[in-house]
Amino acid sequence: MKPILTALLTFAVFTASAQKHRLTPVWETDTVLKTPESVLPDLKNGILYVSLIDGEPWGKDEKGGIAKLDLNGKITDASWVTGLNAPKGMGLHNGKLYAADLNQVVVINTKTGKVEMKLTIEGAEKLNDITVDDQGAVYISDSGTGKVFLFENGRASLYMDNLKGVNGLKAIGSDLYIMAGPVLYKSGKSKQKIKVADGFALGGDGLEPVGNGDFIVSCWGGLIYYVKADGKIELMIDSREKKINTADIGYNPDARIVYVPTFFKNTVAAYKLEQ
Repeated sequence: MKPILTALLTFAVFTASAQKHRLTPVWETDTVLKTPESVLPDLKNGILYVSLIDGEPWGKDEKGGIAKLDLNGKITDASWVTGLNAPKGMGLHNGKLYAADLNQVVVINTKTGKVEMKLTIEGAEKLNDITVDDQGAVYISDSGTGKVFLFENGRASLYMDNLKGVNGLKAIGSDLYIMAGPVLYKSGKSKQKIKVADGFALGGDGLEPVGNGDFIVSCWGGLIYYVKADGKIELMIDSREKKINTADIGYNPDARIVYVPTFFKNTVAAYKLEQ
């Protein structure tokens, strides 16, 4: 793992003293993670799961996989799972890791690293993000069709459609938060969409709650926002000119650390969320 250098420090672009929230660089891995798309923390076990595309973003080539890092950015197993295609978002529940891989949900045993199931979702094209609720229901976004699927009790079904540009998902209690293009929605049991925030310059990718109804939203093209419960947004990072991606982020609420996969830059970077 390389130390924080000037190049990393310039990754973060702050808008001066008027901005309340900011991200301060903590560490960044070496450039050995092959097209990292998503970071999922398992804080109980001190693990960061990182999905690796290692090929075309939507290519069916069996080059993809999942790596494991510790919470300090040390790569403990760069090839923990192999033989996937283009894995993206992940979810964790009761010792199972769920990964979105093209039109399949891959179920992995976290103790052994073995793939236990590859569930093909009929009609899916570009499965992108995953979130799991407290009861173990798995929600999967499909950016290709604008749908969200639900996997529970061993079967998959359509949960919601007509969500253009859908990507990031987060289940919180009985609510499902959804990034659909440049808009953040909330949906409850009634499946009615309620707008939480909009005005993002690009479609949202990663979506992480930070408490009190606030969120952090990343946009793949190089933007990270702080989103307040009242819908106001603050731009914390803009790395578009440097062509540094900010894909599906992870968050450690205890340490207030945001983990950012940089996609084509082949690293994961960590930032401290500060006010």
